[in-house]
Amino acid sequence: MPPPHRPSRSQTRVRRAVAIGAVVVVAGGIGVVCASTGGPSERDAVQRFAHAWDRRDWAAMRRETTSDAQDRYRPAAFAQRYADAAGTATISALKTGRPRETGDGHWRLPVVLQTRAFGTIRGDVALDVVKDADTARIAWTPRLVFPGLGAGEQLQRTTQMPDRADLLARDGTPLAQGPERSSPLGATARAIVGALGPIPADRQERDAQLGYPDGAQVGISGLERAFDEQLAGTPGGELRAGARLVAERAPRKAAAVRTTIAPKVQEAAVTALAGRLGGVVAIRPKTGEILAAAGIGFSGLQPPGSTFKIITATSVLENGVAKPTDTFPVQTAATLEGVELQNANGESCGGTLAVSFALSCNSVFAPLGARVGAAKLVATAERFGFNTPTGITGAATASIPPAAEIGDDLAVGSSAIGQGRVQATALQMAIVAATIGLRGRRPDVTLDPDRWKVAPTHPATSAKVARQVEKLMLGVVRFGTGTVAAIPDVKVAGKTGTAELKSTQTCKPEPDNPESCQDQQQQADTTDTDAWFSSYAPAGSGHPRVAVGVLLVGAGAGGDTAAPAARQVLLAGLKSGS
Repeated sequence: MPPPHRPSRSQTRVRRAVAIGAVVVVAGGIGVVCASTGGPSERDAVQRFAHAWDRRDWAAMRRETTSDAQDRYRPAAFAQRYADAAGTATISALKTGRPRETGDGHWRLPVVLQTRAFGTIRGDVALDVVKDADTARIAWTPRLVFPGLGAGEQLQRTTQMPDRADLLARDGTPLAQGPERSSPLGATARAIVGALGPIPADRQERDAQLGYPDGAQVGISGLERAFDEQLAGTPGGELRAGARLVAERAPRKAAAVRTTIAPKVQEAAVTALAGRLGGVVAIRPKTGEILAAAGIGFSGLQPPGSTFKIITATSVLENGVAKPTDTFPVQTAATLEGVELQNANGESCGGTLAVSFALSCNSVFAPLGARVGAAKLVATAERFGFNTPTGITGAATASIPPAAEIGDDLAVGSSAIGQGRVQATALQMAIVAATIGLRGRRPDVTLDPDRWKVAPTHPATSAKVARQVEKLMLGVVRFGTGTVAAIPDVKVAGKTGTAELKSTQTCKPEPDNPESCQDQQQQADTTDTDAWFSSYAPAGSGHPRVAVGVLLVGAGAGGDTAAPAARQVLLAGLKSGS
């Protein structure tokens, strides 16, 4: 007669534990009854496994599996199995139910999956619980990554995209519609809509999780990029386990997406840019809504030149370095660290702080920036939004180096006039202008008209200092470098900028020729400059209706080219509905 079969110590089925006795312990007159369960609980192991799955805790799930399974599937491989299944099935949410015992160590664990491409999927995962070193463990295999998956089956999907949703202006005018993404606004719409293209490498993993098929066309710039997921709709198709159909659903087109773009303001921005390399952005300060954007208004990073003096003046005033009525020498340059930092075209410039701001005197503001110091200048710039993303998809972030990395007084002075390593976009300089117009509160910006009624704001400076800077900006348009931006019967606050593309105009005089710097000024290439204008209107009330930032690359002086471009957009913004 053969010897009776004995299950192995490491892999024996765990049967229901039965109480085989009770021991009464009496201590201090109190009786405690401890019931022996006869072994570890299968249900506890299954429930721990399920709860860990609910919270995507792969390490905790793996701890409930047998030692053989843990040896075969290391932590990274175990987690990757679930990640692959979730990606293929486009799982967005998962919830396990109450496990059911079916006898002899077999359990059924209900699972409800919410998927992006295939809707809701319900099914059971069949778990086998065994005794592993006297502990209840789950005999894990790869089929447990998805309910109903058979041995050797692998999840596969085929998906299709629906027709792309229409993109609308704030008034409902189509900006892009149909497969051709056409618009009755023509070039006005194309300047902001952006383009479709293959999925970029840095988005392939995310878009695959959304269910996008290989070869899908997605938004890669402009509004198409900013609203890509809303416009794409919901993919559909078939999910299979081997040859077996698990789920299917048709693609679903999304509803039309309305934006903050105001057609008349957008048309003015495109007209003002006039095909030149540069960017134009208009925003509604109170709501943070972007009314228009053309060219490289979101993405073009360039030295902001003297528009940065809005920030430098703010730092000068709030730190008590100077007052608007303080006077400064009229001269062609200032000397910092033994180097002359010159005014534009070597012009003589100076007088009160207000006049020096209106005439954009580098010879005044570079030394003032050095007196403020790198730490305070950087802190002020960051309160205006530098080194902080704008929240607009695809928009570049304006930057200024950390104070410790800027360098000596010459480098600080260069930064104070928007040169050196300072970089900004037209969008950022529109935000800077809006911040002064809102009495020192920097608004968040948006392309979604339903995101909020009033933009969240962040303190950049005090209302008192903001009013002082506003008066300086009014002087620019009334009698300074930005008079061409003036609008009859409207208070326009602005600041011109003329940023050197190669380097700031500096000169170290030759020891035997003190006038050598004047000779260099006459030889300077005045066309090698970016033209800027940062503005808002109406000023004076704390409730400006529009703020505009303009950058024209290699276009000369800001007052000559950027200021008149901004004027067109300011006019359109003032006429646009609230």
